Amino acid sequence: MSTTPAQTGAHQFEVHVTSDSHFAWLRTRMAAERTFMAWLRTAVSMIGFGFTIVQFFERLASTEGVKAALRPEAPRYLGLALIGAGTLSLLVSTWQYRTLVGYLWSDTYKAITMDKHATTPAMTVAIVMIFIGLFAFFAVLTRLV
Repeated sequence: MSTTPAQTGAHQFEVHVTSDSHFAWLRTRMAAERTFMAWLRTAVSMIGFGFTIVQFFERLASTEGVKAALRPEAPRYLGLALIGAGTLSLLVSTWQYRTLVGYLWSDTYKAITMDKHATTPAMTVAIVMIFIGLFAFFAVLTRLV
């Protein structure tokens, strides 16, 4: 009867210290970074577009000679939905990114990782954008802007 790695306490993967495995680790790390930046770019677009929709239609409604809208609150709700979706997707993608990077820096891969575990600029931008998204959402919700 054979034993599984889980039964013996061994890790799922056996890591060999070679240049191939180190570069594979780097490729995986950079792929995670690119995916995170794609999420960041999408979330920033959603937040910005949602805020722009709200501002544009509020200014349009106050312009002289423009007929009143049938549903004047619709652009505000659409803007709130876009801002909320962008902020929520940024929160989820940040959590997913941190989980994956934490796994890549775990003891399993310690032998092939780089020396420094630094915070990337994308993570800093994501945190700032989460706060901006929350501010924009509550500003539109309470009509501060």
